[in-house]
Amino acid sequence: MKSGLNQFLSPFRIILIAYIIAMVLFSFLLYLPISHQPGVDVSYSEALFTSVSAVSVTGLTVVTVPETYSKVGIIFLSLAIQLGGIGIMTMGTFVWMLFGRKINFAQRMLIMVDQNQNTFSGLVNLMRGILIVALIIEFIGALILGTYFIRYFDTVGEAYYQGAFASLSAFTNAGFDVTGQSLIPFANDYYVQLVVILLIMAGAIGFPVLLELREYFSRRNSNFKFSLFTKITTTTYFAVFLIGVVGIWALEAGYYYVGLEWHQQLFYSLFNSATSRSGGLATMDVSELNSATLLFISGLMIIGASPSSVGGGIRTTTIAVMFLTIRSFALGKNDVKVFGREIHPEDRQKAFIVLSVFLVLLFLAVTLIAAFEGRNEINLIAIIFETASAFGTCGLSMGITSDLSFASQTVLMVLMFIGRVGLIAFLFSIRKRETKTHYKYPTERIIIG
Repeated sequence: MKSGLNQFLSPFRIILIAYIIAMVLFSFLLYLPISHQPGVDVSYSEALFTSVSAVSVTGLTVVTVPETYSKVGIIFLSLAIQLGGIGIMTMGTFVWMLFGRKINFAQRMLIMVDQNQNTFSGLVNLMRGILIVALIIEFIGALILGTYFIRYFDTVGEAYYQGAFASLSAFTNAGFDVTGQSLIPFANDYYVQLVVILLIMAGAIGFPVLLELREYFSRRNSNFKFSLFTKITTTTYFAVFLIGVVGIWALEAGYYYVGLEWHQQLFYSLFNSATSRSGGLATMDVSELNSATLLFISGLMIIGASPSSVGGGIRTTTIAVMFLTIRSFALGKNDVKVFGREIHPEDRQKAFIVLSVFLVLLFLAVTLIAAFEGRNEINLIAIIFETASAFGTCGLSMGITSDLSFASQTVLMVLMFIGRVGLIAFLFSIRKRETKTHYKYPTERIIIG
């Protein structure tokens, strides 16, 4: 019996169960009357949706956070965001180390799955580094924004409170806000926008990249070499970011940007490109953008952030490996090479599996929500945008989340959950154990395409 349970509870399934438990736990905490503003009633379904969105660091909401939750509720929400942002196993490793416990093999397996790593080496140092780097960046961001916000808010305490939450939300790419208007009040404050963009990028670029950068600057060693992961991740992340900036500007030049100054157009394009990669904060009402731009941003949300980061989506390495594979095929090559290294065939297979499953699930989700909301006549573009935002754990919204039925909101919760744990972890959790085949059938070619 115990052996069967151990086989069932693979590391991938344990991680999924851990996130489900966290989501349920925080839903009860956010459902408590002490978490609500006086006179505000919150249904359990609303608390559950908020909890799933927070732990998955998405940011979609069915309630207005500052009008619904008290300071206690905001603390619970912040803890959920922090836990979801840095990962359950990072926090668990910190607790184990705090009590002087050794990290055994089984726990290292869980860490490897949670952080999407391929090797056991350096996992504990990775967890320690992630926690330290995350807290330092969030603290610096809170200090910079809080000090600057003194000019906006009546008291110093309120300014630093707003700054701390904004820093946490931006770095974890959570998309939540306690202003009630996201970052729209700072639409013309480019200093705030630049700080938030840098925080979003720091969270989305991937923890291994941040740790390698820290090691590079601390060593001062000319022989230091960045890993292939870091090279591909950073190159792809900033390439897609620049494509996003140019694409959004080109699509809106004759629409929303008409009559705006060049610097306004630039920062709207910069911020929307950065935040659509998983950030979820907004300096404008995105529903005012034209349909082409909304579909383009949906594509950016689908690509998302980097692996082992706070963001979701198919991830930058997936899109990079796919592009490189297609390029190699077009050049008549069987192998895929980049930066003086060759991509492992298994990683190429994973990239196509991730994209294929992602698109199938996204199509299924859009179809289900369209069917559930058939009588509500919700725009199909809005449904596509909302599902891409949920699956990519972005949080940008055209404002339809609270108008959806509970069935549609459940679909979004499932997407946010899968987006947070990652498609690879999710697929491995439902995959059967490998079995050896003792025979093979004759191979035969079929027509493709």
